[in-house]
Amino acid sequence: MSIKSDNRHLYLQVIDRLKQDIEKGVYKEKEKLPSEFDLAKQLGVSRATLREALRILEEENVIIRRHGVGTFVNAKPLFTSGIEQLNSVTDMILQAGMKPGTIFLSSATMGPTEEDIRRFSCSTDEEIVVIERVRTANGEPVVYCIDKIPNRILADTFSREQESIFDILEVKANRKITYAITQIVPLGYHEKVSPILECDPETALLVLKQMHFDETDEPILYSVNYFRADKFSFHVLRKRI
Repeated sequence: MSIKSDNRHLYLQVIDRLKQDIEKGVYKEKEKLPSEFDLAKQLGVSRATLREALRILEEENVIIRRHGVGTFVNAKPLFTSGIEQLNSVTDMILQAGMKPGTIFLSSATMGPTEEDIRRFSCSTDEEIVVIERVRTANGEPVVYCIDKIPNRILADTFSREQESIFDILEVKANRKITYAITQIVPLGYHEKVSPILECDPETALLVLKQMHFDETDEPILYSVNYFRADKFSFHVLRKRI
């Protein structure tokens, strides 16, 4: 059925119609859309108009176009959070009504790198605990995590039975994280991480590099978290000043 014309540009009407069809389940998540020829014919618009609408929908991550294969409906993120909100991965999974889990890949104590010395303002003699984990939601891998903590802070309190490092630091080390400085890096396919997270080749990653500070402004945790972009969505509230 063709779209009903109104005073707006046709490509905007096409965008709204396709979003409505996706919302109603006419086109389901990860389902392939009809060819451009067939879809343009169904909507009663030119292929040029349809291509402009699809271009914008791709920018909005509503669809994904695979060269030589076709156009597919993107899966909706399961987890969404304001980037200004400092939540642990465990809390984000719980808030989505899912069960958090952890697959421990490695845990080692080693000497600090030059970057560690700069980040933690530590000496060359201090040791750093490096923890490598995969976080799961209802058993599905969704985040790959590398965490670094000065050994003097953790001491012998680290337990693999506990999911949240935030909780470990607060309950067992008496260090409460109050804020973090975050760098966000979009990333395509990663040779190591993408297979671990069971990503399709087209699935992007969102990398959050965060330096966490306690109530005394001391840096106590550095983390690099690789989030599946099809599972997580981050937004930020920006105010005009």
